[in-house]
This record gives sequence, structure tokens and C-alpha cells, in this order.
Amino acid sequence: MNYRLLGKSGLRVSELCLGTMTFGEEWGWGANKEESRKIFDAFAEAGGNFLDTANFYTKGTSEKMVGEFIQADRERFVVATKYTLYNKHGDVNASGNHRKNLVQSIEASLKRLNVDFIDLMYLHMWDSTTPVEEVMRGLDDLVRAGKILYIAISDAPAWIVSQANTLADLRGWTQFIGLQIEYSLIQRTPERDLLPMAKAFNIGVTAWAPLAGGALSGKYLDANDDPKRLKENSSRLNERNTAIARVVKEMADDMGWSPSQVAINWVRQQAGGIIPIVGARNEKQIKDSLGALKFTLSEERLNKLNEVSKIELGFPHDFLLSDGVKENAYGGMYDRIIR
Repeated sequence: MNYRLLGKSGLRVSELCLGTMTFGEEWGWGANKEESRKIFDAFAEAGGNFLDTANFYTKGTSEKMVGEFIQADRERFVVATKYTLYNKHGDVNASGNHRKNLVQSIEASLKRLNVDFIDLMYLHMWDSTTPVEEVMRGLDDLVRAGKILYIAISDAPAWIVSQANTLADLRGWTQFIGLQIEYSLIQRTPERDLLPMAKAFNIGVTAWAPLAGGALSGKYLDANDDPKRLKENSSRLNERNTAIARVVKEMADDMGWSPSQVAINWVRQQAGGIIPIVGARNEKQIKDSLGALKFTLSEERLNKLNEVSKIELGFPHDFLLSDGVKENAYGGMYDRIIR
């Protein structure tokens, strides 16, 4: 396991992050405590120190298990959790990005995790109702109070993140050092705005669903797979995505690795050092994901995967890259400008 600096911070995190949404059986498909412990131990033994959970995951059980598992060596681990999603259904102020829910969520997470502070606190998703000033000042207050060390944001538009960090920079408040997005060979739309924004602001990126809910593992190429899971992932199983999954599997078979490892490495090898969040429902799955660290994809193989999964960037990106615009905006000198 190697380590990366998360964004413009000195925080050192493992190049894979362990997603613990599967810790707990409350949602009907997770791992029990014994199996969750095996998953955690396999990740830790491989050198992993970056853990991802949330107040909402498995009704709080995920945080409780993470807290218990890290107690013997708490200082070693970088614990990331999140707030926004509801703590109590039907209570209008028990969810959202506002200060009241933030404080309530932090206090509850600290208790469940049984820690004095949270290493990395994510805003889980943008609620489109809370002023960005309230969010950034509220998070900064908690950093100054010592309850959280760093802040990050997940599932939000690029313009919101840009506005938030620019405002924080102007006011001398804590800025987001991390951005969590869905990103995989099947989901490449963050390349339009979110990834360029993260590069411009030097924000570290973690990618959830690098296997697209299992669609890139190759298992759905078998028509006999579990009908319930097929239904849950129906949006990821169209003709385009199946074609991508077939190329991944063919490449994996040719290399002697698993399709999951190939898909994880495509994410891991993207520019900017994106950190895949790998989850598992059993020890075998996490060990397979960790196997991705044993090899890298050649430029030729990366190009092949890029080609089969490419997307249209849309306006204004494709427009600005067109030959006519290059000619007019650069006076015929586009190719002679060293970038």
C-alpha cells in the first residue's frame, strides 16, 4: 500500500479507501459483525488506513463497528464520516446541511465512533436549501472546537464546491480538502466539471462505486445472477455498460487478474491520483479488491478502456475543443503554445 496527500493538506491516506456501508445487516444485504471484522482486518493488514462511513449507513451500525474496530490503534486510522442524511425520520431538522443538523450529527457520530474527534467530515450531499455561508462557517467552528480536523464534500455540483472554497478562502475559514464522487468506467460524467474543478482547487478526490455496483465485476454478464440484485442495478445494465463490462472481463482474463481489479486500477491510474473507495460484503471480496495493488494497466490498455467508455463532454467543453474555436481563439497558433 502506498499513500497520498489528500488535496492541499498534509494528511496522508492510503491509496485505497475502505467503504464501510456494508458493515451491518440492517439494510438486508450487509455483513455481520464477524465478517465485517475480517474485512477491516484484511484492509488494515494490507496497510490501509483510510476508512469511509456515514451517520446514515446501516442505521448507525457502520459507525459503531468502525469505532470498535479502531479502538486498539485509533491514532493510526483516518476516519471519514458524513452528515446530511436523516438521523430521525419525520423530524424536519434531523437532516440537511444546516448548522442544527450538523451539530446534532457530529455529536451522535462522536458517540457511535467512540472517539474524541473525527479526522475528515464530509457534507454528504447538497440540500439546495442551506446558504453556503452557513455551511462553511458551521464547519469551521467545529474545526476550531477540535471536534473535526478536516472537511470534505460529497455529491454536490462543481459550482457549489467552487463557491464554498472561494468564500472560505476569502473569510479565512477552513476549506474542503476532499471531494467524493461517483466515478467509474461506466460513470465518467464527473470529467465534465467536477474533476477539472478539483484539479484547479487542489482538492483530493475519492470515488464511490468504482465497480458501478458490481456491474464491472463481470457477474451480471451471467444471466443467472440474483434477480433482486439485477433489479437494484438495472440503471447500470444497459447496452453500453454491458459492452464496457465485457471489455473489462476480456482484458482481465488476458492478464490473469479479476475484472474488479482492472476496473479499480482504471480509476486508481487516472490523472490527479483518485482514490477508489472499495467496499465488500465478505473477506474474499476485499482481498480481491486489494489485489489491484499488485499491478498497473499499461498505457495501451488504459487507452482501450478509455475508448470503449468515452462520453461526450457536451457544451461548452466539446465546443471549446473544436478546430474552429482553436483556430479563432489562438490565431492559428494553438499547437505552438507550450502548456
